[in-house]
Amino acid sequence: MSRDMSCTILYVPLVEVIGLTGGIATGKSTVSSLLASHGIPIIDADVLAREVVGPGTQGLSRITSEFGRDILQPDGTLNRPKLGELIFNNDIKRRKLNAIVHPAVRRALAWRVIKCWLRGEQMCVLDVPLLIEVGLWKWMGWVVVVYCSEQVQIVRLMERDGSTQEAASSRLKSQLPITQKLGYGDFVVDNSGTLKDLEGQVVTLVKRLERQVGWWWWRLEWLVPPVGLVLAGWTLIWRSRRNRRQSE
Repeated sequence: MSRDMSCTILYVPLVEVIGLTGGIATGKSTVSSLLASHGIPIIDADVLAREVVGPGTQGLSRITSEFGRDILQPDGTLNRPKLGELIFNNDIKRRKLNAIVHPAVRRALAWRVIKCWLRGEQMCVLDVPLLIEVGLWKWMGWVVVVYCSEQVQIVRLMERDGSTQEAASSRLKSQLPITQKLGYGDFVVDNSGTLKDLEGQVVTLVKRLERQVGWWWWRLEWLVPPVGLVLAGWTLIWRSRRNRRQSE
């Protein structure tokens, strides 16, 4: 995905938006499930990316218009492997696909966040694998990075996919190293240990997030929108300054 994905993401000041990311086989999905078990709404970018190109959607209609109906399965769903073959090593086709999918995902993300605010939610979590790579981290109230060592990632990949060490190492090298993502995190969850260790860290994380959000400030933002707008402006300025520091 291209970096312009962050440009039109809607920042909703009246609900704390927490970005969750990690690397392959670091356990991000497990952390997402644990956060959900604590009653925190999860907005999964991968799920939305599939929904916006589902049967009957405008996204799928535009894709078939651009790439032909041959990229459809017999049941009318998108043939993702075939589409992947079409855009593999073809930047022009990849950009055309991104121009269709990314705006739809942005709208879906924004709408889900707005729904959380309308329900009176205190916070929500955006589960985005490429949160750092596409620049979305700048629009989050807080960023949580799920980490484990590269050695642990390789072992987990080999066990999960039945791949060789060479294949697992190759997949890791094709992605942004998890160590580089750590600098963007306001909170880091170290998933190098057992599931029980991870559960304890998530409990601590939830408590810290609840303290950061603050019940009274959240309620004031919800009841008095101008307060939320002021806080949103302050957050964006703070993020902008942090972004400059990260670039130095």
